[in-house]
Amino acid sequence: MTTPRKILDRYDLRPLKRYGQSFLVDRGVIERIVESLEIGCEETVIEIGAGLGIMTALLADRAARVTALEIDRRLLPILEAELEGRANVEILHRDVLEYDFSTAVDGGRKIKVAGNVPYNISSQILVRLIRFREYVYSSVLMFQRELAERIVAGPGDRRYGTLSVLTAMYLDAFRVMSVSRGSFFPRPNVDSLVLKLVTRDQPLYPVRDHEKFQNLVRAAFAKRRKTLINSLCDNPFITVDRQRVIALLEELGIDQNRRGETLTPEEFAALAERV
Repeated sequence: MTTPRKILDRYDLRPLKRYGQSFLVDRGVIERIVESLEIGCEETVIEIGAGLGIMTALLADRAARVTALEIDRRLLPILEAELEGRANVEILHRDVLEYDFSTAVDGGRKIKVAGNVPYNISSQILVRLIRFREYVYSSVLMFQRELAERIVAGPGDRRYGTLSVLTAMYLDAFRVMSVSRGSFFPRPNVDSLVLKLVTRDQPLYPVRDHEKFQNLVRAAFAKRRKTLINSLCDNPFITVDRQRVIALLEELGIDQNRRGETLTPEEFAALAERV
């Protein structure tokens, strides 16, 4: 059986810091990620950061089609060699932050996404998946534990923030498993957590302007120590009239001296509909 460590040794590979690379070398964890995605035989899967191709091969065993995204040009010939003969695998030299997920949709069936994502761009990847939620059914992704806990945090929790609200609004988030530092090479200085993110059929609460809603949330958390009214009136995301916002908050029964971290997604949605 080919293992990640054998591939690393075979090609004498060393991770590149600029890509935030930390290879997942625990095959058991890789298998758990693939199992958690619950892939149907007619489905398409996008893998973020194909790396050594171990997860790619396991995904290809179950899916109709796998598109493996890899930004590190050094890994492309390795992926081609390790995945030779797998006609249902497409290897793309691509930055996930520039990838259009809608191009992978086939026959109207939504895609699924998996990956051990670079921790230095994990937040941006999550926001991009939310942007393309119309095309993505679910994702199973490896996150730094600290970020994962922020993603699933609720109002009042010190970890609650923009990602928490956006995730709750558009996705159902589930903890899959904790992953030890020894499961990676090189060994990171942080713990990790795998999350499964399932796109909601409809947002948790109705909003007409999703861009306005998201910018409102960002504004509320831009300066966490400020009160809600001061955050909404002094930020780079939205421009509002102070007196109008005070009136709207009073109308909604929201104390203007609360902080953004205490508002629920429902309160954010209601405010976004009236600003």
